Amino acid sequence: MDQAANFPKFPMHFRGLLLLAGMYTIAWSAFYTYFGDTVVKWMAMGVMPVEPVLSSYFGIFGLVIGLVLFFAAFYPVSWVWLILIGISGKLIAAIWFTLGFAPELGWNKRSVFHLVFNELLWLIPLTLIFLRSLQVKKYLKQHENEG
Repeated sequence: MDQAANFPKFPMHFRGLLLLAGMYTIAWSAFYTYFGDTVVKWMAMGVMPVEPVLSSYFGIFGLVIGLVLFFAAFYPVSWVWLILIGISGKLIAAIWFTLGFAPELGWNKRSVFHLVFNELLWLIPLTLIFLRSLQVKKYLKQHENEG
C-alpha cells in the first residue's frame, strides 16, 4: 500500500503537452520553411534585412524537432531521449534565432514574441516532463523484478 502511494505517475496532460509542443513547433517551422521571406518581412516590421536570412534551414530544423517532440508523446517514459533531443533542439533554435535572425530583424515585439513564446517558454514544461519521465523510468527499472 505504501509503495503504491509513492509511485511516480506520468499524467496524461504531460503527453498532451508533448503533442501540443510538437504540433506548435511544426506549425511555426512550416511557416519558415514554405513562407520564409514573407515571415521574415513580417517579423522585421518594415525594416528590411541587409543580408538574406536563410529561414528555410531554420524551418526544416524546426520541423524535425517538432516531429521528435510529437513522437515522444507516444512513449514518453521509454523514449526519454527524444524529449531531451526536443529540449536541446528548442534551445538550439533559440540560440540560432538570437544570433542569426535578431541582428537582421532587429529586436521588436514580433521577434521577441517569437523567441520567448515559440522557443524559450516551451523549455519549462518540456524540462518538467523530461524530469518526470526520468523519475518514472527509474522507479520502473528499480521495481521491474518485484511482483
